[in-house]
Amino acid sequence: MIQPPAERDAIAAMGTVLGPDVLARVQSLYRAEQDGFAATQPVAVADAAYGPHERQRLDLYTPAAPAAPVLLWVHGGGFVRGEKASDAHPYNAHVGRWAARNWLVGAVMNYRLLPDARWPSGGEDVAAAVDWLTANVAASGGDPARIVVAGTSAGAVHVATALQCRLLPSTVRGAVLLSGLYGAMAPEDRDVPYLGETSPLDPARIAAATGVPMLLACAEHDPARFQTETLALAGAVQAASGRLPRLSVVAGHNHFSLACHLGGNDTRLANDILDFVETMT
Repeated sequence: MIQPPAERDAIAAMGTVLGPDVLARVQSLYRAEQDGFAATQPVAVADAAYGPHERQRLDLYTPAAPAAPVLLWVHGGGFVRGEKASDAHPYNAHVGRWAARNWLVGAVMNYRLLPDARWPSGGEDVAAAVDWLTANVAASGGDPARIVVAGTSAGAVHVATALQCRLLPSTVRGAVLLSGLYGAMAPEDRDVPYLGETSPLDPARIAAATGVPMLLACAEHDPARFQTETLALAGAVQAASGRLPRLSVVAGHNHFSLACHLGGNDTRLANDILDFVETMT
């Protein structure tokens, strides 16, 4: 299904500015449809510890199918906030539920935040979560040899870090990066506490460091820097491999709705991700 016109117009009216008020308005657009799925797709495994820190926890949502591919979701939050499942952050568990409805094991992780975290801790947490899934997900019906890692915003930074630093095992078959920062531009002030004054990430190094296939996406109403970063990484992948990665600028969405709408009525990006997972696994 395509995006309903009223939703498209409401998001366009928000512009490209980020902030808690815009996030709250986006969340309100999807609350009814996402809450409807919460009651029918409960968490199967809650707060599994993939490391010793209190934030190193993940949840699993499972389909009624054996040996299913695994989609690991890494939330956003500007390196300072975000939860895999809470009343204050209801739009991360929805990706796990959506994955399970589509015959995947959905894994949704927390990771260390500022002030405890500094680059590359997020990438290290992604790798540790993958290691836990490789060792344990079979007990919940997942195939430990078929894992796709997906992140949005800060979560995409962490996935890109794990790729650049070569932290991911061969069990990872693909990476989905939504509206992340990949080192094409200097960090903004709010990102300096985590990334530093000069980004340690580099699109060419991300592209050259891994043979993991990528799906890249940003939103029509993303701030320009996220669009620039996405195109820079796509160009670096093309330069390294001779082929563009899968790439989408999702019409009618902004930085927050790009992730919040997954599993809802607008299935364009969701279908792209599902096709990517099926092809890679």
